[in-house]
Amino acid sequence: MSQKLQEKTLSSEARAASLGTRADAVAADLTEFDERIRRALNAAAEKKALDLTILDLRSIASFTDFFVIATGTNRRQVQAISDGVVEQLKRAGNRAARVEGYQTAEWILIDYGDFIVHVFDEKARRFYDLERLWREARRIDVSAQLLGSEISNLGSEISNVKSKNSDSKSEISNLKSEISDL
Repeated sequence: MSQKLQEKTLSSEARAASLGTRADAVAADLTEFDERIRRALNAAAEKKALDLTILDLRSIASFTDFFVIATGTNRRQVQAISDGVVEQLKRAGNRAARVEGYQTAEWILIDYGDFIVHVFDEKARRFYDLERLWREARRIDVSAQLLGSEISNLGSEISNVKSKNSDSKSEISNLKSEISDL
């Protein structure tokens, strides 16, 4: 087979591989992303956003570099996720260029220029399916990573509580022995 034909075959196979479902999303280290994107993800995760995903559009779009996509289960949660992202980034000195769709809260778009945060309700996310529409983009599912860090943080909190509990038990034991000495 000629070199050009092999290259075409490989590139079409790579394209076909990128047409998978959300389950095929690439796992990536969040440290590879801008601090603002990490802040947006953490703010959304704090508000219990579901199915957090990043689409890397750098190689296929010129209007932005990344989409950050999150889902809320109802109107209030979608607005809370949006508020959390805007507030978190505002505290860090980054204001959104615009926010659209806040009142209806089916699909809230928060534009930061080089990345755009999309917060959907479940029905709108399935309907608009940005992951399918932008299927040529590299897709990174970050929900599992954030969940893993939450579990890790929870584990350290439990260790701290156990340590404090142990300290309290030894203090009580010391007090008991002092009382019995009296």
